[in-house]
Order: sequence, then structure tokens, then C-alpha cells
Amino acid sequence: MSELRIVPVGDDVTLLDWQRVHNEIIPTAPLSVDDIRERAERNVLEVAYAGDVLIGCSTVRPPSEETAAATVIARVLPEHRRQGYGTAIYERSLARGRELSSKGIETHILATNEDGLRFAKSHGFVEVESYLLPGDTIPFIELRLEPQPD
Repeated sequence: MSELRIVPVGDDVTLLDWQRVHNEIIPTAPLSVDDIRERAERNVLEVAYAGDVLIGCSTVRPPSEETAAATVIARVLPEHRRQGYGTAIYERSLARGRELSSKGIETHILATNEDGLRFAKSHGFVEVESYLLPGDTIPFIELRLEPQPD
């Protein structure tokens, strides 16, 4: 595994890299640059590189009116999966999510992303529900992290 570098979305280069990863992994709900700028005002958006190679991105959403849980989403481009990058991105995002909420952690994964669902379940997440965004035909799966025994 090449050295992982995770940086916040803070300029046009990182914003476009975050967009590329998001839109490749979630083609049913592509985001525009303006969408991402708006999300960056309320969420923690980061981009991950192995050396100078783009490998993934993450989103950490604070609790909202809809949920007291923080939302943690780690995305890794398919050609970089199963190399430890997803775990590193996830652990960093999880730590941030736990700083934002003591009421739980959840994630949302496109149902066709079998790698993502397998990864989440292997890290203790359980399915809570599925939902369709307006106009979509592929549902998202909402998962919640099961509390760890003391």
C-alpha cells in the first residue's frame, strides 16, 4: 500500500477529485460542483490519495433534524479496493463522526455497490432501511453501526 494522504476539500482540484470519486461510485445521483460546494459548508468532505494518485473520498455529516446520528461515508475507486485504503479512510471518518455525535453512526450505500455493502457489514453496520431518491430506480441502503460491547 502506497502512503495514504487524506486532505480536506479546500480548492478546485480537491473539489473536482471528490466529485469524480462520488459520481463514479454513485452514478445514479451525480453531484455538480455547486452541489459539492454547498455540502462542504455543512459536512466534512475529504479526498484520499496514494502518493499523487486519487483513490477515494469521504463524507462526514453531522447530526440533523432527521437523525441524531452522524453519517460516515467512505468511498474507494474500484481499482484501489482491498488494499487497506478503505479501512484507513473509514477509521479517520468514524473518529470524526464520533466527535460530532454520541447518538450513533450511520452510512448510506447504493444497493448495487456490493463491495461497499460488504465492507460496511464487515465493520459492524446493519441494514436499517432502503429508500429511493426521487426519479431513481436503484435504492440506497441505510445502515447503522451496532454499538460495541463494553
